[in-house]
Amino acid sequence: MKTKPAYELFLLMMFFLWFPLLAVAQTDRKAAELKNLEKNLAVARARVGLNQKQLAAADSLINLGQQMIKGGKSEVKAVYAESDEIEKEYASKHKPLEKLSTSKDKAEVIKARADLKALDAKYRVDNVSLEVRLKSAERKQSSGATYIARGKTARLNARDALKSSTSTLKAAQEKYADASNKE
Repeated sequence: MKTKPAYELFLLMMFFLWFPLLAVAQTDRKAAELKNLEKNLAVARARVGLNQKQLAAADSLINLGQQMIKGGKSEVKAVYAESDEIEKEYASKHKPLEKLSTSKDKAEVIKARADLKALDAKYRVDNVSLEVRLKSAERKQSSGATYIARGKTARLNARDALKSSTSTLKAAQEKYADASNKE
């Protein structure tokens, strides 16, 4: 009979010792689960922020491309306007020198031909510089178009990623709210 009360005492002690341990273990599990949900929530928020930054970068790339195209177009217009001025100036100076080169006075003819050569050389140099400026402006426009294309592609990708990460964030918030309300 002595074994029975010892056995009952042992069971009672086990009950009083293990029950609080089980309760603490359950609380620790809930706390760990909440901590894990908080971590998932923070990761989801970070992804949303990253995708928003990518979207902003894509938009700025598109804006930069539009500015480059606009600047290139204005430069092309300026080059054509300057080209017209050079053509008019060349024509106005070339005609009198051409008349003088057919004169009967030899000294005048030699001077007129030298002036014509100088005028032609200046005209060629001016045209080369205009061609360089024109090619630069066209490259600027081409780069702008490339930036716009890259920006549009990046914007589409960022929008898709933002939709996905936003839905993930909402789901993580709901899970966290449910888990914190259960406590």
